[in-house]
Amino acid sequence: MTLLAVVALWIVVVPVVIAAGLAIFSWCIVKRVEASMPPLGRFVDIGDVTFHVHEQGQGPSILLIHGLAGQLQMFTYGLAGKLAQRFRVVAIDRPGSGYSIRPQGTSADLSTQAAAIAALIAKLDLGPTLLVGHSLGGAVALTLAIEHASSVAGLALVAPLTHVSKAKVPPVFRALTIESPLLRKLVAWTLAVPASLAARRAVLEEVFGPEPVPNDFSTRGGGLLGLRPSHFIAASMDLQAIPEHMPAIEARYGELTVPVNVLFGRGDRIVGWKTNGEKFIARVPGAKLLLVEGGHMLPITNPELTARFIEESARHLWEKKPCDSPSID
Repeated sequence: MTLLAVVALWIVVVPVVIAAGLAIFSWCIVKRVEASMPPLGRFVDIGDVTFHVHEQGQGPSILLIHGLAGQLQMFTYGLAGKLAQRFRVVAIDRPGSGYSIRPQGTSADLSTQAAAIAALIAKLDLGPTLLVGHSLGGAVALTLAIEHASSVAGLALVAPLTHVSKAKVPPVFRALTIESPLLRKLVAWTLAVPASLAARRAVLEEVFGPEPVPNDFSTRGGGLLGLRPSHFIAASMDLQAIPEHMPAIEARYGELTVPVNVLFGRGDRIVGWKTNGEKFIARVPGAKLLLVEGGHMLPITNPELTARFIEESARHLWEKKPCDSPSID
């Protein structure tokens, strides 16, 4: 074998060996994470989607919908238990996120996700429900309220995504912008896990800032579940679907007939409150905006305040009290 042939062989073999090693490393991390952080709830099949659902409490129904690259443990961290003292609280992993399964070929667009959640509401016999949507979960909740209005009693949105940003994707989500499904899967099973481990602290500080990252977020808040390749793939698909489908939802905000309250932290570094809060409520009759000190992750950093905001939204719905302001004093 000539020297040139040997070099050519190494050029082919070495990347394959490295990729195989990274895939094995990723697989080992997945097994360790899943063994230490098993599902918290039960599984419910809705068409081709299998939802991971966590329920607690009794009373009027509240459904909690997490954001991009999140999962239901961001609500069970501290918020759901507070709400469950008065309400039936259902937290879900959105399709593909956490332990919910979105089969290959199923769309990640807002309408498809909303339709699946509407069917879940019906299957669980929740009745018209107060939807709590955080970040991208806010966009899903809005889509559900517009396209499946009979399933929704009201909206309590926390740092919701309501408008497509003309700016670039936030740096913390830049790795999710891979458009090719094949390349996305390759990256998910090779580079994504070690890269996420290396950059994890910096990413979390940006997402949580200006508030500190809780020391137990990785475990109690489910943060480590985001290391799994399936989670990376689902989040990337969610992100890719936003620009194509969000404008159609934005154009219909004037059709919203349910009460809408919005909570934002003034220091939010991920979703700007002026566009996604002020601009949004100006287009929705009767919508109210509450600004507080804090960042993007209020359900975790300030579950007491967030719970009071949601409880007030619910009280105005079911006790038929006037809602002049989403005050939580």
